[in-house]
Amino acid sequence: MTNPPTTPSSAPPERPDDASQVGVRFIDPAALARIGNLELVARWVVEGFISGLHRSPHLGFSTDFAEHRQYVPGDDIRHIDWRVYARTERYYLKEFEADTNTNFMVLLDVSGSMGYGSGALTKLAYAKYLAASLTYFSHRQRDRVGFASFDEDILDYVPPSAKHLQQVLYSIDRATPRGQGSLGRALAKIAESQRRRGFMLLLSDLYEEPARVISALGPLRDAGHDVVVMQLLDPIERTFDFSDAATFEDVESGVRLPVVPSRLRAEYQRLVSEHVATMQRRLGEHRIDYTLVDTGKPLDALLFDYLLRRERLRTVK
Repeated sequence: MTNPPTTPSSAPPERPDDASQVGVRFIDPAALARIGNLELVARWVVEGFISGLHRSPHLGFSTDFAEHRQYVPGDDIRHIDWRVYARTERYYLKEFEADTNTNFMVLLDVSGSMGYGSGALTKLAYAKYLAASLTYFSHRQRDRVGFASFDEDILDYVPPSAKHLQQVLYSIDRATPRGQGSLGRALAKIAESQRRRGFMLLLSDLYEEPARVISALGPLRDAGHDVVVMQLLDPIERTFDFSDAATFEDVESGVRLPVVPSRLRAEYQRLVSEHVATMQRRLGEHRIDYTLVDTGKPLDALLFDYLLRRERLRTVK
């Protein structure tokens, strides 16, 4: 399988006045593919997304609350934030960053299969925009951000730090698909290096048996990290919507196989659906959040899903 070329342009389209259109006009994969600067995309996506949340009458999201805790009797009143009280008529304390911030790490699969794409973006390109946006979002929340890319082993590593945003974005930007992939060795090394509990986001197409994925993620969960897995699949990988007979090549192993798509489509779709359902069930059994990502769809729903999952994990604690 070959990846279609993308042709970035020098500037993004104009921002709409209606924040509800952000997901449609600004976070669509085809629009992202026309923008060359990863940091620009991250800022643009996140700021527009947050602006939409603030304007929505159905959401009470506020970045302020990432830095505050509600007052309880006995707390030091010198730490009350009176500006928040003026807005809400409730007492909130300012908490120190060391108490409220967490380590946020993106774990990015860059194995060969991530280089496939039937549309404007490959799976890896989509994952890079997603990784950059969530990294920028976490940095905006004053978390310490870090990054690791891997195939069968770690290829690039940036330890979590409040000062590493630019370094993380640079590492994400230069990630390219390569070689065969396997989660086990890389994730074990990351778990060994990250002694401080944090938030781990795995971006991968998960072309491994569910049992091996569970085993690979085990050390991260055992170390007390919150783990969220996003499995990225191209739309055509789910539908197998090819019309003509052709020779298909495994981009990681190089194995070639002649295929008549119409004869295999139904069985292929069944196997993919079964794999996804098994992955979701098994990860859920191990208290690992799972999201299936269709790389043909806009990013805004994923950002919202991430926000809800992160708040839920913090609430459970």
